[in-house]
Amino acid sequence: MSRLAVIRTAGGGVMRHRAQAVVIGVVLLVSTASATLGFTLLAAIDAPYQHAFDARRGAHAAITVDTARAGPRRPAATGTLPGVTAVAGPFAVATVQLRYGGVSLGPRTLAGRASPGGPVDNVVLSEGHWPDRPGQLVLDAGPGGGAGYPGLGDAVTATGPRGVHTLTVTGFATSITRTADGWVTPAQAGALGPQGASATAQLLVRFADAGTDARIRRDVAEVARALPSGAVAGSTSWLTTERNAAGNAALMEPFLLAFALIGLVLAVLIVANVVSGAVVAQYHRIGVLKSIGLTPGQIVAVYLNRIGHPALAGCLAGVAAGNLLAVPVLRASSGIYGVGRQQVPWWASVAALAGMLALTVLAALGPAVRAGRLSAVQAITTGRAPRARRGYAAHRLTARLPLPRPVGIGLAAPFARPTRTLMTLAAIAAGATAVIFAAGLNTALGRAEQAQTLATTAPVDIRLADPHADADAAQDATVTAALHAQPGTRHYVAVYGRGAAAAVEVPGIAQPIDIQAFGGDASWLGYAVITGRWYRAPDEVDVNTAFLTDSGLAVGDTTTLDTPGAAPVTVRIVGEVFAPSGNPWLLTGAQTLPGLATPGNLEGYDIGLGPGTDTTAYIRAVNTALRHGTPWQAAVPSGNQFYGIATGLLGLLALMVAVAAGLGVLNTVLMSTRDRVHDLGILKALGMRPGQLLTMVLCQVAAPAVAATAIAVPTAIALTTATVHAMAAAKSTRVPAGFTDVFPASQLALLSLGAFAIALAGALLPSSWAARARSATALRTE
Repeated sequence: MSRLAVIRTAGGGVMRHRAQAVVIGVVLLVSTASATLGFTLLAAIDAPYQHAFDARRGAHAAITVDTARAGPRRPAATGTLPGVTAVAGPFAVATVQLRYGGVSLGPRTLAGRASPGGPVDNVVLSEGHWPDRPGQLVLDAGPGGGAGYPGLGDAVTATGPRGVHTLTVTGFATSITRTADGWVTPAQAGALGPQGASATAQLLVRFADAGTDARIRRDVAEVARALPSGAVAGSTSWLTTERNAAGNAALMEPFLLAFALIGLVLAVLIVANVVSGAVVAQYHRIGVLKSIGLTPGQIVAVYLNRIGHPALAGCLAGVAAGNLLAVPVLRASSGIYGVGRQQVPWWASVAALAGMLALTVLAALGPAVRAGRLSAVQAITTGRAPRARRGYAAHRLTARLPLPRPVGIGLAAPFARPTRTLMTLAAIAAGATAVIFAAGLNTALGRAEQAQTLATTAPVDIRLADPHADADAAQDATVTAALHAQPGTRHYVAVYGRGAAAAVEVPGIAQPIDIQAFGGDASWLGYAVITGRWYRAPDEVDVNTAFLTDSGLAVGDTTTLDTPGAAPVTVRIVGEVFAPSGNPWLLTGAQTLPGLATPGNLEGYDIGLGPGTDTTAYIRAVNTALRHGTPWQAAVPSGNQFYGIATGLLGLLALMVAVAAGLGVLNTVLMSTRDRVHDLGILKALGMRPGQLLTMVLCQVAAPAVAATAIAVPTAIALTTATVHAMAAAKSTRVPAGFTDVFPASQLALLSLGAFAIALAGALLPSSWAARARSATALRTE
């Protein structure tokens, strides 16, 4: 026979070892899927907004043009200006009040576009179709979702300068630069907007150099000079959207990076463990092959051939599975980044496939070469038993302990194969770390969400249906009367922060201050205090981290608040609150700033409900009372979609890592069980019952699980703390101690069982096989 025929014959018979082939294939499937997802996550956090902006030719500036002054053709001619690389539009725009199901969705800017494509700002449809006739509407997909938001086919009413129009939602889409809140046909936009001199249009422009705010302002000024005087009514820059997206990306990076690295490391560990274990388990056969004349090189080729077929099948299936698993992950992350859609990059699939195959070859090569160098007698004896005297001390120790013999044998077994045991320990530790980390980070994000959105303490708020509307004292009295009349009202507090009286300046801070002044006791709202305490007196204030950073002040210091038309007020900073923002925030009572508590400065009311109160029914009752003669409207406060998406991702990623870790344990126990199948047959022949065999095999993973728990718990706690602080730093804030102290003793004890759950789940199948096998079958099995 030729050398190739010898290798093919000796390496054949994969189907005679179906269990080994299936384990290798399944483990490579899960590991390759994990690697594909890991590479995809790394790609997803690599400047997603910039990549999407370039691919969709985002608008560097959206310029609002007065069509009566500019004329119908002059704006498009600005595309020939130096520094302008592309122009789209002008598109007619209309700002309308949208309502769905009787509830206001707020003011929305609708643009009239005949198609989603063009030289600037290619809008990406995520659902439905583009409007092809008047009466149809595509909504921006960014803020969508959740109860109370329209779906495909739903009707909404749009109230504009020329009356009320009914529009049918035909799709959802995303503009990378948020140029509009929705899109209609050009004819519909004209019907919704004002007529004559008040009509406006949107001109979307790309510039050759748009890297700074100053440069964009200069380029927009050039466009304005090319048009008639007064034709440019305003503009928005892409850098504003880019900075928001960058902040969201920075929030996502820490835990996506953590899971990507855990998944990749776990894939490497498991594949190395599986493949090397499969070769080591065949040392007896290698000795037989050497005894019939195969050379060391042929033996290496034989085992690469035997391992290669199931490995290749598993890797190919794993790439496909990884791409499928990445779909919901990318859908969630693209919603946070605001980039419409993200795809699995081609290189992630190629790198996962090539990397896992290369790892398989390397993992098989080492033990195969080592076996090829052994003599036939050494290889045969090594295949029958572990190295001489290895693990004997552990067996002698457990024999002296007052333990049932099956338990003692099982506990001592891992010491006979220390390398394999260490690989198993690493796999269990990685899986347990991921589970504990996900649980801790989920709790931390839940506390951060409550502190930021106040969704638990103030599930209802009252705000102006039109932010530009004004309310008077009589209308405010109508609101308070409606709240008093509702039996479900437990707390409510007025919130002031509009108007000139709220334009507070603080020495040392150049930018405007965001102020929240409460017209009563607001301690029940539950703002999370990082240091200090909540204010109690009129001359006390709480501030966020950005305020302290910009001003150079600290909790306990005093500062001066200057408001137009009023004397300066000296206040003491008594607390630092969790209010993630790059802008300085100040929270205090309305009495602190004289003249602030007026109807013109009222933003609305935060409302706490009594136990058992139905939120939907409460909102309906309040809005019924406010329907006539008042611009106020009760609603559920808008949440932060980041938290919901992030917690969903945590669950999916933790499940994947735990499954991969369980497969690693299954492989190790399966290999160990098949290594010792002859011993198991002897034990059964001597009278060991199936239940005792099951106990013995399960106890093999007990010691690695205990050690893995000791590693996983502190690692997960440190990883959770570091991730929370990294996410907070991305939003220019610190965090209260309660956001990182998320592991009470009872919960940590329960989560610590995760290592045992992973170990036992992986060991259950091979231990059940060992318990069911007849002694004669086990004694005949090689």
